[in-house]
Amino acid sequence: MHTPPTPGNTTDEPDIARSDIATPAPAAGKRRGRLRRLIARRSTRVVLALLAVFAGWLSWSVGSALAAPGDDSVAARLAEWGRDHELGPVVTELESLQYQAHPPAVGGRPDIALVPTGAAAPGASTGKAALPAVVPPRLTSPAGPPLPGEGTWQVLGSVHGTPALYGAYVRPDADHTSYVAGVVSMDQRLLRFALHPGELDPGPGNWGVPPSIPPNQRDGLMATFNGGFKVDEARGGFYLNGVTRGTLTDEDASLVFYRDGRVAVGAWNHGVGMTPQVVGVRQNLNLIVDGGKVPDGVDTNVESGWGLTIAGKYFVWRSGAGVTRDGRAVYVYGPALSVRTLADLLQRAGCVEAMQLDINPAWMSYMYYKPVPDAAHPTPVKLLPTQERPADRYFESTSRDFTAVYAR
Repeated sequence: MHTPPTPGNTTDEPDIARSDIATPAPAAGKRRGRLRRLIARRSTRVVLALLAVFAGWLSWSVGSALAAPGDDSVAARLAEWGRDHELGPVVTELESLQYQAHPPAVGGRPDIALVPTGAAAPGASTGKAALPAVVPPRLTSPAGPPLPGEGTWQVLGSVHGTPALYGAYVRPDADHTSYVAGVVSMDQRLLRFALHPGELDPGPGNWGVPPSIPPNQRDGLMATFNGGFKVDEARGGFYLNGVTRGTLTDEDASLVFYRDGRVAVGAWNHGVGMTPQVVGVRQNLNLIVDGGKVPDGVDTNVESGWGLTIAGKYFVWRSGAGVTRDGRAVYVYGPALSVRTLADLLQRAGCVEAMQLDINPAWMSYMYYKPVPDAAHPTPVKLLPTQERPADRYFESTSRDFTAVYAR
């Protein structure tokens, strides 16, 4: 028997409710429709394809930078990649923020002894008459009265029984007194210098010299140290065995390598220049000691002239090389150095001509080599234990140029 529906409770109500639940929201359906129509457009497909190509190129480019030869850190590789791809301002801003968060400390005392440790024993005699040692005068400390051991020279290596490498530590100035700079004096009568290219800078070429010191070229190795800025940022050139990258530029500060193993520092074509005896030239910016004096220019154009990295801040890791009036070669490096304090240290070490090399911790290195187990298989030692780069850095292929120093 059929029962009529009760008023207010019709049988159609449940069906209406079920229909409301199952029907998609009109707004969601419209959004999906718009998305499909957008993707169907030719212009959209072109943009998506370009984005896919860019993402693929970016992955390949960054991956190649990270996998490049050398022992550079990931941070250094990414920073260099950014600068090579028009992202220099971004990299500089990031480094500036890091610098502001961790500026060099003012005051305090060094937490290491102010005498280089691990000095090599004098080399074995070869029967040749020993030359009299040239012992540099004790370095005066820019920080004031010296701490115990500060500025005193220690023998780092000898040739035919005569000390050839001397090292010393000093505080860089009266403010940054907890930091230590390393200074080395190298006797060119006993040593010969060789320029090596880097895998990436100056890059591949018919250099005739490897971007490392392979095992068969370590006999008599005494020291190694870093080169300068990347060639395209050094405002000069790199020359080795007849091949040039960049342009050898008049007046530029130049580290010049000769066939007899000597080196000189001077302004190109104004003190030093190309001759048949020149085998290598490494240019980098302007002289920071000239005629025994520190030019006023070291205090100007800090960012554009003395280093774009870390926002051109003054007190960062820096390195430099010079020559003394009696012909010794000098190398200086350390943290919390300005161009002025680097120049001052080179001048204090007796340099009459000197130049800045590279800056920032990723590129700094000076190693001397103990003749153990023997002279053909020496053991590398960092001059400054706070140096970021490993002591055996140049035993492997490296991205930047460097100098090797051998016993004559």
